[in-house]
Amino acid sequence: MLRFFKELGKGFIIGNAIFIIILVSYYVKGTSVFFDEKLFEGYLDTLVYAVTIYLANAYIWIYLSKKYGSGLFTLKNMVIGFCSNIVVSLLAILMVRIVVNVGFGNMSISVFLASENLIFYYIAFLIALVLTLIFYSFFYYRYRQENKVKEQKIIAGTASAKFDALKNQLDPHFLFNSLNVLTSLIEEDPVQAQKFTTSLSKVYRYVLEQKNKDLVTVDEELEFARTYVRLLKMRFEDSIIFHIPDHSINPEAKIVPLSLQLLLENAVKHNVVTSKRPLHIKVFERNGMLCVSNNLQEKQVVKKSSGVGLHNIQQRYQILTDKKVIINKTASEFSVQLPMLVKQVSIMQTQENYIDDKRYQKAKERVEAIKSFYGNLVSYCIVIPILAYINYRTTSFPWVIFPALGWGFGVIAHGMEAYGYNPIFGKSWEERKMREYMEDDNF
Repeated sequence: MLRFFKELGKGFIIGNAIFIIILVSYYVKGTSVFFDEKLFEGYLDTLVYAVTIYLANAYIWIYLSKKYGSGLFTLKNMVIGFCSNIVVSLLAILMVRIVVNVGFGNMSISVFLASENLIFYYIAFLIALVLTLIFYSFFYYRYRQENKVKEQKIIAGTASAKFDALKNQLDPHFLFNSLNVLTSLIEEDPVQAQKFTTSLSKVYRYVLEQKNKDLVTVDEELEFARTYVRLLKMRFEDSIIFHIPDHSINPEAKIVPLSLQLLLENAVKHNVVTSKRPLHIKVFERNGMLCVSNNLQEKQVVKKSSGVGLHNIQQRYQILTDKKVIINKTASEFSVQLPMLVKQVSIMQTQENYIDDKRYQKAKERVEAIKSFYGNLVSYCIVIPILAYINYRTTSFPWVIFPALGWGFGVIAHGMEAYGYNPIFGKSWEERKMREYMEDDNF
């Protein structure tokens, strides 16, 4: 019922606007306008046709929106909808003319049909055409904007799921490779294997703590890398030479978690590591990048890579930032440069920004609705007194009552919409129902 009154109010506003436009056009053309009963009859005719055509178009639009949903804006459905609006508008015009001429004009239906002419429908048809175009333009624009929001939400959700999947790869990847090292140590040196197991428990605790984070400080990664290096040296002893700084130049700098461990692991995996051909690994900072380099002495036969290590790091950086992971390979050296991020841009932060943006948009829409209502109210307070004065000066018939009531009704409906007030269910009914549906798992 509230929706009907709301649409009825809009119809009254449109009818008054059309009538004012007609009056202005008369003045522009220099046509004399007399504020008498004939003008009032013209005003009533304009109002009746405008309200009827608007309501017909509004409810056919509501029906089509429910039937087709987002599919309404396909070419086929738009043609069907447009033609339906035109046909319904013409039928509404015909019904109004029958009510006015047959119902109130005491004209027989046969005489009415015989006297009908297409010229009677011309102006009304143009109004219907304009209203239909306005409907489709407005709702198509709103549809496109909603689609953009949905696309961004899907992108954010996909990125979040993808990022979680990438982080979850680190856990088994690190465990399986560490167990392979432990297996080798058990055969070669049981005492070292026991020490390796103790150190592995400490390292694995760090993996469990950090793998669910988007970013960690460089200092945390450097400390973990030194612990991981001790594990590697238990197996390779002096065959690996490491150079790792104690602290980062910028204590606020961050990188993706476990990235250093993956790069160190890949260096050992893909290169020959012997006492005669030691592997030199350096970790250092350069131009805002954390660099990991090693002398290149590739193994002749390397098992097919799982693709988790370096590719995993690249993908996680790709989700979090526009900065790229730089990979350089020469005949004697292989290096990877990791961007050090000063400000964390996490998936959670992205989602919070999205929620904040939605709240801002909702607040902005509410403010715009309130501004529109006050603009409508001010216009009403200015125009109606002017019309009342014209009525008083020209005729004794109080025709000003009709625009005052019609437009006033529209202003009231506009105010209830702007402030979210429902005269039947109360002001907070809509919000309570929305919250109820949002909390319903079966909805």
